[in-house]
Amino acid sequence: MPDPIKVLVTGAASQIAYSVLIRLANGDVFGKDQSIILVLLDIEPMMSVLKGVVMELYDCALPLVGEIIATAKYEVGFKDIDVAILIYAMRHHEGMDRKDLLAANIKIFQEQGKALNDYAKGTTKVVVVGNPANTNALICMKNALNIPPENFSALTRLDQNRAQYQIAARCGVSSQEVKNVIIWGNHSTTLFPDVTHATVNLSTGSKMVKEAIVDDVYLKEDFLKTVQQLAADGNDARKISNVMSTAKAISDHIHDWWNGVPDGSFVSMAVCSDGSYSIEKGLIYSFPVVTKADHSYQIVQGLSIDYFARSKMDATMQELQEERDMALWLCA
Repeated sequence: MPDPIKVLVTGAASQIAYSVLIRLANGDVFGKDQSIILVLLDIEPMMSVLKGVVMELYDCALPLVGEIIATAKYEVGFKDIDVAILIYAMRHHEGMDRKDLLAANIKIFQEQGKALNDYAKGTTKVVVVGNPANTNALICMKNALNIPPENFSALTRLDQNRAQYQIAARCGVSSQEVKNVIIWGNHSTTLFPDVTHATVNLSTGSKMVKEAIVDDVYLKEDFLKTVQQLAADGNDARKISNVMSTAKAISDHIHDWWNGVPDGSFVSMAVCSDGSYSIEKGLIYSFPVVTKADHSYQIVQGLSIDYFARSKMDATMQELQEERDMALWLCA
């Protein structure tokens, strides 16, 4: 069995962490022959709850879990980790807008970035889940100069999964029959779900989604709005965050980053822009990427972008620029 990898989960007493931990621990993410050390970090008032989570993980008798470390101390939690899953963030409360939420999270992600810089391995892979995820990841990255920018990401896989399901349902197939749906931009209501390069496997064979769904109005209006708004609708329905679907998306994101995707497939990750598709360099922006088994990724190049897509991609970039500028002003 390979040497164990050390995986940090922040906000480890949360419902999202509770749902993702079993996936990490039973081999769904890193593989059935990969042992792990789980590091569970949360704030001091949550330590009694976290103790219960640890007890339950032990009760599972999971053969891949070599050690479980539960702590409220950054110097312990971030020490020599290989993967960081940053779930903990100030939650959205009624009456808060996105900029209020950003302001509340600046300090948290400055501190987490500094902890990554001071204690983590330089090869650590980071996925930010806490919202506003893209800009939180940016602040974290800017405070962790010992870790390459390409090692930071924010979660837009949940948006991709939502979009895939909507297309699959429209075509009367399962979600696994749809591939290469792209999420461009910010994990917010400005994100752009793009099916221009997506395919769907039908009983008659594989088709481009735009050939299978010959309804441009649906794709540009109802589909777009549904994917953009579904997160808020789900929260309203359950009165709490989307837990199960977020945990699945975290698992998908890390699994594909760590293990790679099949040839001909790509997935959506919010990563540090290198200027591709005229997106400002340095923003954490969701792109289509190809991931490899060496835990690397490359932004897919050369995709055609029509006028409609360009306008949507620019709009979500503008929102990220505004968030970035506000965040940096608050950091000053």
